[in-house]
Amino acid sequence: MEPIRTLSEIVNCLRSRQIRRRVAIVCPNDPHTEYVVIRSLREEIAEYLLVTDTEHLDIARHLHAASPDFVRIYEAPTPDAAATLAVQLVRIGEADILMKGLINTDNLLRAVLKKGEGLLPPGGILSHVAVAQIPLYHKLLFFSDAAVIPRPTLDQFRAMIEYNVNLCRKLGDEQPRVALIHCTEKINEKFPHTLSYAQLKEEASQNRFGYAFIDGPMDAKTACDKHSGEIKGLSSPVVGNADILIFPNIESGNTFYKAVSLFGDANIAGMLTGTIAPVVVPSRSDSGNSKYYSLALACLAGNSNNRNQP
Repeated sequence: MEPIRTLSEIVNCLRSRQIRRRVAIVCPNDPHTEYVVIRSLREEIAEYLLVTDTEHLDIARHLHAASPDFVRIYEAPTPDAAATLAVQLVRIGEADILMKGLINTDNLLRAVLKKGEGLLPPGGILSHVAVAQIPLYHKLLFFSDAAVIPRPTLDQFRAMIEYNVNLCRKLGDEQPRVALIHCTEKINEKFPHTLSYAQLKEEASQNRFGYAFIDGPMDAKTACDKHSGEIKGLSSPVVGNADILIFPNIESGNTFYKAVSLFGDANIAGMLTGTIAPVVVPSRSDSGNSKYYSLALACLAGNSNNRNQP
Protein backbone atom coordinates (compact mmCIF):
# COMPACT_ATOMS: atom_id res chain seq x y z
CA MET A 1 0.00 0.00 0.00
CA GLU A 2 1.36 3.40 -0.99
CA PRO A 3 1.41 5.93 1.87
CA ILE A 4 -1.66 8.14 2.02
CA ARG A 5 -0.57 11.76 1.55
CA THR A 6 -3.85 13.70 1.80
CA LEU A 7 -7.06 13.43 3.79
CA SER A 8 -9.10 12.95 0.62
CA GLU A 9 -6.97 9.89 -0.17
CA ILE A 10 -8.29 8.32 3.05
CA VAL A 11 -11.79 8.45 1.56
CA ASN A 12 -10.52 7.07 -1.74
CA CYS A 13 -8.85 4.19 0.12
CA LEU A 14 -12.07 3.35 1.98
CA ARG A 15 -14.05 3.37 -1.25
CA SER A 16 -11.53 1.28 -3.20
CA ARG A 17 -11.43 -1.30 -0.41
CA GLN A 18 -15.23 -1.17 -0.05
CA ILE A 19 -15.00 -0.42 3.65
CA ARG A 20 -18.26 0.79 5.16
CA ARG A 21 -18.23 1.16 8.95
CA ARG A 22 -21.19 1.28 11.31
CA VAL A 23 -21.13 4.56 13.23
CA ALA A 24 -23.12 5.32 16.37
CA ILE A 25 -23.65 9.09 16.61
CA VAL A 26 -24.74 10.60 19.91
CA CYS A 27 -27.25 13.43 19.40
CA PRO A 28 -26.86 14.09 15.64
CA ASN A 29 -28.64 17.43 15.94
CA ASP A 30 -26.24 20.06 14.58
CA PRO A 31 -25.73 21.12 10.94
CA HIS A 32 -22.10 19.93 10.76
CA THR A 33 -23.02 16.44 11.95
CA GLU A 34 -25.88 16.30 9.47
CA TYR A 35 -23.41 17.30 6.75
CA VAL A 36 -21.05 14.48 7.76
CA VAL A 37 -23.87 11.92 7.69
CA ILE A 38 -25.18 12.96 4.28
CA ARG A 39 -21.72 13.22 2.69
CA SER A 40 -20.47 9.89 4.04
CA LEU A 41 -23.66 8.13 2.94
CA ARG A 42 -23.12 9.54 -0.54
CA GLU A 43 -19.49 8.38 -0.50
CA GLU A 44 -20.62 4.96 0.84
CA ILE A 45 -18.04 4.82 3.65
CA ALA A 46 -20.46 4.60 6.60
CA GLU A 47 -23.87 3.55 7.80
CA TYR A 48 -25.45 5.00 10.90
CA LEU A 49 -27.02 4.26 14.22
CA LEU A 50 -28.46 7.65 15.21
CA VAL A 51 -28.84 7.73 18.98
CA THR A 52 -30.97 10.76 19.70
CA ASP A 53 -32.76 12.25 22.65
CA THR A 54 -36.53 12.43 22.34
CA GLU A 55 -36.58 16.22 21.87
CA HIS A 56 -34.63 15.95 18.60
CA LEU A 57 -36.19 12.80 17.19
CA ASP A 58 -37.53 14.64 14.11
CA ILE A 59 -33.98 15.51 12.96
CA ALA A 60 -32.99 11.84 13.13
CA ARG A 61 -36.11 10.90 11.18
CA HIS A 62 -35.16 13.39 8.48
CA LEU A 63 -31.70 11.79 8.14
CA HIS A 64 -33.24 8.32 8.11
CA ALA A 65 -35.52 9.34 5.25
CA ALA A 66 -32.47 10.30 3.17
CA SER A 67 -31.12 6.73 3.24
CA PRO A 68 -33.42 4.29 5.09
CA ASP A 69 -31.34 1.23 4.21
CA PHE A 70 -28.25 2.62 5.94
CA VAL A 71 -29.67 4.63 8.85
CA ARG A 72 -31.25 3.29 12.03
CA ILE A 73 -32.71 5.38 14.85
CA TYR A 74 -32.39 4.73 18.57
CA GLU A 75 -34.32 6.97 20.95
CA ALA A 76 -33.28 7.87 24.49
CA PRO A 77 -35.00 10.26 26.92
CA THR A 78 -31.98 12.57 27.45
CA PRO A 79 -28.59 13.30 25.84
CA ASP A 80 -26.81 11.53 28.72
CA ALA A 81 -28.99 8.46 28.23
CA ALA A 82 -28.23 8.62 24.50
CA ALA A 83 -24.49 8.60 25.25
CA THR A 84 -24.86 5.56 27.49
CA LEU A 85 -26.90 3.71 24.87
CA ALA A 86 -24.46 4.54 22.06
CA VAL A 87 -21.52 3.27 24.10
CA GLN A 88 -23.39 0.03 24.75
CA LEU A 89 -24.08 -0.39 21.03
CA VAL A 90 -20.33 -0.27 20.44
CA ARG A 91 -19.61 -2.64 23.33
CA ILE A 92 -22.01 -5.31 22.02
CA GLY A 93 -20.64 -5.06 18.48
CA GLU A 94 -23.57 -3.28 16.84
CA ALA A 95 -21.37 -0.30 15.93
CA ASP A 96 -17.70 0.01 14.95
CA ILE A 97 -17.19 3.70 15.76
CA LEU A 98 -18.59 6.19 18.27
CA MET A 99 -19.04 9.81 17.19
CA LYS A 100 -20.05 12.92 19.11
CA GLY A 101 -22.86 15.11 17.83
CA LEU A 102 -24.46 17.96 19.78
CA ILE A 103 -23.62 16.84 23.31
CA ASN A 104 -21.16 18.21 25.82
CA THR A 105 -17.83 16.43 25.48
CA ASP A 106 -17.56 15.84 29.24
CA ASN A 107 -20.94 14.12 29.25
CA LEU A 108 -19.95 11.84 26.39
CA LEU A 109 -16.58 11.00 27.94
CA ARG A 110 -18.30 10.12 31.21
CA ALA A 111 -20.07 7.31 29.35
CA VAL A 112 -16.95 6.34 27.37
CA LEU A 113 -14.81 6.09 30.53
CA LYS A 114 -17.35 4.54 32.90
CA LYS A 115 -15.60 1.68 34.67
CA GLY A 116 -16.85 -1.70 33.52
CA GLU A 117 -19.40 -0.18 31.15
CA GLY A 118 -17.36 2.13 28.90
CA LEU A 119 -14.94 1.73 26.02
CA LEU A 120 -11.55 2.05 27.76
CA PRO A 121 -10.05 -1.34 28.69
CA PRO A 122 -8.86 -1.83 32.29
CA GLY A 123 -5.48 -0.17 32.66
CA GLY A 124 -5.83 1.47 29.24
CA ILE A 125 -4.55 4.94 28.38
CA LEU A 126 -6.83 7.37 26.58
CA SER A 127 -5.18 9.78 24.17
CA HIS A 128 -5.95 11.91 21.13
CA VAL A 129 -4.35 11.65 17.70
CA ALA A 130 -4.64 14.47 15.17
CA VAL A 131 -3.68 14.25 11.50
CA ALA A 132 -3.04 17.52 9.67
CA GLN A 133 -2.88 18.24 5.98
CA ILE A 134 -0.83 21.44 5.84
CA PRO A 135 -0.44 23.08 2.41
CA LEU A 136 3.25 23.85 2.94
CA TYR A 137 4.17 20.36 4.22
CA HIS A 138 4.80 17.49 1.85
CA LYS A 139 2.74 14.83 3.64
CA LEU A 140 0.23 14.28 6.41
CA LEU A 141 1.50 15.20 9.86
CA PHE A 142 0.34 13.25 12.91
CA PHE A 143 0.57 14.72 16.42
CA SER A 144 -0.42 14.13 20.05
CA ASP A 145 -1.74 15.07 22.50
CA ALA A 146 -3.80 18.17 21.80
CA ALA A 147 -6.91 17.25 23.76
CA VAL A 148 -6.67 14.66 26.53
CA ILE A 149 -3.41 14.21 28.48
CA PRO A 150 -2.26 17.34 30.38
CA ARG A 151 1.27 16.25 31.36
CA PRO A 152 2.21 12.87 29.91
CA THR A 153 3.98 10.38 32.14
CA LEU A 154 6.54 8.01 30.65
CA ASP A 155 3.86 5.34 30.21
CA GLN A 156 1.56 7.86 28.54
CA PHE A 157 4.34 8.98 26.19
CA ARG A 158 4.84 5.32 25.24
CA ALA A 159 1.13 4.94 24.51
CA MET A 160 1.04 8.17 22.48
CA ILE A 161 3.92 6.95 20.32
CA GLU A 162 2.39 3.51 19.86
CA TYR A 163 -1.03 4.90 18.90
CA ASN A 164 0.45 7.32 16.38
CA VAL A 165 2.85 4.79 14.89
CA ASN A 166 0.09 2.19 14.51
CA LEU A 167 -2.23 4.70 12.85
CA CYS A 168 0.56 5.91 10.59
CA ARG A 169 1.12 2.33 9.45
CA LYS A 170 -2.60 1.91 8.75
CA LEU A 171 -2.22 4.81 6.33
CA GLY A 172 0.58 2.99 4.54
CA ASP A 173 3.75 4.39 6.15
CA GLU A 174 5.75 1.39 7.35
CA GLN A 175 8.67 3.45 8.72
CA PRO A 176 7.17 6.34 10.70
CA ARG A 177 9.49 9.14 11.77
CA VAL A 178 8.70 10.41 15.28
CA ALA A 179 9.93 13.75 16.63
CA LEU A 180 9.90 14.32 20.39
CA ILE A 181 9.12 18.03 20.67
CA HIS A 182 10.83 20.53 22.98
CA CYS A 183 12.06 24.10 22.65
CA THR A 184 15.70 23.03 22.23
CA GLU A 185 17.72 19.91 21.42
CA LYS A 186 19.15 19.57 24.94
CA ILE A 187 18.09 17.13 27.63
CA ASN A 188 17.67 19.06 30.88
CA GLU A 189 16.39 17.84 34.22
CA LYS A 190 14.57 21.18 34.61
CA PHE A 191 12.31 19.85 31.87
CA PRO A 192 11.38 16.34 33.09
CA HIS A 193 9.79 15.38 29.77
CA THR A 194 13.24 15.53 28.15
CA LEU A 195 14.38 12.79 30.56
CA SER A 196 11.42 10.73 29.37
CA TYR A 197 12.52 11.43 25.79
CA ALA A 198 15.96 9.98 26.51
CA GLN A 199 14.34 6.83 27.89
CA LEU A 200 11.99 6.55 24.90
CA LYS A 201 14.89 6.83 22.47
CA GLU A 202 16.72 4.07 24.32
CA GLU A 203 13.63 1.85 24.16
CA ALA A 204 13.22 2.62 20.45
CA SER A 205 16.79 1.45 19.85
CA GLN A 206 15.75 -1.86 21.42
CA ASN A 207 12.84 -2.15 18.95
CA ARG A 208 10.05 -1.44 21.45
CA PHE A 209 8.08 0.48 18.83
CA GLY A 210 8.94 -1.71 15.86
CA TYR A 211 10.41 -0.27 12.69
CA ALA A 212 10.21 3.45 13.47
CA PHE A 213 12.72 6.29 13.70
CA ILE A 214 12.46 8.24 16.97
CA ASP A 215 14.55 11.31 17.69
CA GLY A 216 14.54 14.33 19.98
CA PRO A 217 14.28 16.52 21.78
CA MET A 218 13.89 18.96 18.92
CA ASP A 219 11.64 21.88 18.08
CA ALA A 220 8.75 21.56 15.64
CA LYS A 221 10.48 23.62 12.96
CA THR A 222 13.55 21.38 13.01
CA ALA A 223 11.30 18.32 12.84
CA CYS A 224 9.56 19.60 9.71
CA ASP A 225 12.16 21.77 7.97
CA LYS A 226 15.39 20.15 6.78
CA HIS A 227 17.14 23.51 6.30
CA SER A 228 16.65 24.36 9.98
CA GLY A 229 18.30 21.09 10.92
CA GLU A 230 21.20 21.72 8.60
CA ILE A 231 21.82 25.15 10.14
CA LYS A 232 21.95 23.50 13.58
CA GLY A 233 24.20 20.72 12.33
CA LEU A 234 21.57 18.08 13.00
CA SER A 235 21.14 15.01 10.84
CA SER A 236 18.78 12.10 11.33
CA PRO A 237 15.95 10.40 9.39
CA VAL A 238 13.51 12.49 11.45
CA VAL A 239 14.94 16.00 10.98
CA GLY A 240 12.98 17.85 8.31
CA ASN A 241 10.87 14.80 7.51
CA ALA A 242 8.80 13.98 10.59
CA ASP A 243 5.59 12.00 10.27
CA ILE A 244 4.66 12.31 13.94
CA LEU A 245 5.14 15.07 16.52
CA ILE A 246 4.89 14.10 20.19
CA PHE A 247 4.29 17.21 22.30
CA PRO A 248 5.39 17.54 25.93
CA ASN A 249 2.02 18.78 27.23
CA ILE A 250 -1.53 19.57 26.20
CA GLU A 251 -0.88 23.33 26.01
CA SER A 252 1.76 23.00 23.31
CA GLY A 253 -0.18 20.34 21.41
CA ASN A 254 -3.44 22.29 21.47
CA THR A 255 -1.71 25.54 20.51
CA PHE A 256 -0.11 23.80 17.54
CA TYR A 257 -3.52 22.38 16.53
CA LYS A 258 -5.21 25.78 16.62
CA ALA A 259 -2.27 27.64 15.04
CA VAL A 260 -1.86 25.41 11.98
CA SER A 261 -5.61 25.39 11.37
CA LEU A 262 -5.94 29.17 11.69
CA PHE A 263 -2.68 30.48 10.23
CA GLY A 264 -1.51 27.48 8.21
CA ASP A 265 -4.84 26.78 6.47
CA ALA A 266 -4.58 23.15 7.58
CA ASN A 267 -7.34 20.58 7.38
CA ILE A 268 -7.19 18.45 10.52
CA ALA A 269 -8.78 15.11 11.37
CA GLY A 270 -8.68 13.66 14.85
CA MET A 271 -9.93 10.89 17.09
CA LEU A 272 -9.53 9.37 20.54
CA THR A 273 -7.33 6.31 20.82
CA GLY A 274 -6.81 3.63 23.45
CA THR A 275 -10.50 2.68 23.43
CA ILE A 276 -11.85 -0.62 22.09
CA ALA A 277 -13.17 1.30 19.06
CA PRO A 278 -12.33 4.71 17.60
CA VAL A 279 -14.14 7.64 19.20
CA VAL A 280 -14.61 10.82 17.15
CA VAL A 281 -14.99 13.87 19.38
CA PRO A 282 -14.81 16.97 17.15
CA SER A 283 -14.20 20.40 18.60
CA ARG A 284 -17.13 22.81 18.44
CA SER A 285 -15.00 25.10 16.27
CA ASP A 286 -14.10 22.38 13.75
CA SER A 287 -15.48 22.81 10.24
CA GLY A 288 -17.84 20.31 8.63
CA ASN A 289 -14.93 19.28 6.41
CA SER A 290 -12.72 18.57 9.41
CA LYS A 291 -15.44 16.53 11.09
CA TYR A 292 -15.97 14.55 7.90
CA TYR A 293 -12.29 13.69 7.59
CA SER A 294 -12.18 12.78 11.29
CA LEU A 295 -14.90 10.24 10.61
CA ALA A 296 -13.05 8.94 7.53
CA LEU A 297 -9.86 8.57 9.59
CA ALA A 298 -11.75 6.58 12.23
CA CYS A 299 -13.29 4.39 9.53
CA LEU A 300 -9.84 3.49 8.22
CA ALA A 301 -8.36 3.06 11.69
CA GLY A 302 -11.17 0.92 13.05
CA ASN A 303 -12.18 -2.67 12.60
CA SER A 304 -15.54 -4.15 11.74
CA ASN A 305 -17.45 -6.86 13.57
CA ASN A 306 -18.99 -7.73 10.20
CA ARG A 307 -17.03 -10.64 8.77
CA ASN A 308 -17.81 -9.51 5.25
CA GLN A 309 -15.81 -6.32 5.74
CA PRO A 310 -12.05 -5.76 6.18
